[in-house]
Amino acid sequence: MAKDKQEKELKEQDAPEIMEQETEEIKDERSEVEILEDQIQLEKDKFLRLFAEFENFKRRTAKERMELFKTAGEGVLKDMLPVLDDFDRAMIDINKFEDEQLTIGVKLISGKLRTTLLSKGLEEFDVRAGDIFDADVHEAITQIPAPSDDMKGKIVDVIEKGYKLGDKIIRFPKVVIGQ
Repeated sequence: MAKDKQEKELKEQDAPEIMEQETEEIKDERSEVEILEDQIQLEKDKFLRLFAEFENFKRRTAKERMELFKTAGEGVLKDMLPVLDDFDRAMIDINKFEDEQLTIGVKLISGKLRTTLLSKGLEEFDVRAGDIFDADVHEAITQIPAPSDDMKGKIVDVIEKGYKLGDKIIRFPKVVIGQ
């Protein structure tokens, strides 16, 4: 009995230590669980950020692709602009002659070319003498004394027409402004 009593006393003495160890293990377990939950939360956050970046990348590349398709023929259209200018000059000179067949033929060819370029998105700037000069839209070649006071700071003459492709200006109109 003494032996049983001794064992009982030892167990009672060890009980607080055992309880303490179990409590520490529970604390360790909780802290491990909390640590794992924090790590999961960090990984979720990283995933969401990566997903958002990828969505932004997809949107940006789709927008760039659409812009590329809109302006894909820009180089060819730019190369065709001097041909349009030549047709305009030719029409002025041909009208001086009385050859009606020649005038009709050149007008036909010029019209087909313009129609084709318009169908590809090319637009002509509507710039006339007397319009207000805007440095963002016009290219001033030179300044001359204004023929009248109301023409100061305005366009006096248009040297070369301007063109745009969609919203992008591919050639600024070259103008002379009054001083």
